[in-house]
Amino acid sequence: MHTPTDLPACPEDFPKAFIATWDKRDGDAIAALFTEDADFVNVTGLWWHGRKAIAKPHDYALKSFFSRSSLRAGRTEVRHLSPDIAVVRCRFTLSGQITPDGTDAGDRRTILTFVVQRRADGWRAVSAQNTDVVPGMETHVNTGDLNAVDYRDHQSGPDT
Repeated sequence: MHTPTDLPACPEDFPKAFIATWDKRDGDAIAALFTEDADFVNVTGLWWHGRKAIAKPHDYALKSFFSRSSLRAGRTEVRHLSPDIAVVRCRFTLSGQITPDGTDAGDRRTILTFVVQRRADGWRAVSAQNTDVVPGMETHVNTGDLNAVDYRDHQSGPDT
């Protein structure tokens, strides 16, 4: 396992550290930002437990369909739960994903939520969850395929 040379010195720097390891195209480098017993839920609900389980799919993705991708951090919020634990939420824009047929997939926006803990060597994530942002939609409906929908066009809802 890799040991990152630059673990974040504060929770606010965690998204920048995540981007730096993403750019290395090395799943072990990403996993090194996490505690040994951490978990990660990806955008499709795959739930990985432990550094090795976090490293393997990231390594595969970064060397295949994310091989030309880049991440850009946007709005970031940090909520300190204690002096040594914080929740970090960051909006990311992912560019350069490759579709199965090899074309550019277009940009995606996600929100990554990290629960980070101060350790002797810096801040590491103990848990993370990635959520795709689907502008203008309220929820998903399963009609054989999972589709984002907006009920506000069809009935009075709380935001109408």
